[in-house]
Amino acid sequence: MALVEFLMETFRWLKGTDIVHFDVRGKSSITDNMIICTGTSSRQVSAMADNLITECKKAGFETFGEEGKNTADWIVVDLGQSNRTYHAT
Repeated sequence: MALVEFLMETFRWLKGTDIVHFDVRGKSSITDNMIICTGTSSRQVSAMADNLITECKKAGFETFGEEGKNTADWIVVDLGQSNRTYHAT
């Protein structure tokens, strides 16, 4: 399964809402894909990020870091040079 498809399915499983994929190849110098997903609370957004990282590792996808967990109003999970995943509340 391709990474974008895996992420979209994982966000649905994690009860994320308003899940949108943007293909930004040729429009962004930092990524090829962005996925934006909304959570119902900071607690859910934080849990989604933690679980997303766990599920990615189980599936063999490497994660390179995260940003924004201090407040969990938004969290970025970096999944490599061509895929970035954004959570937002």
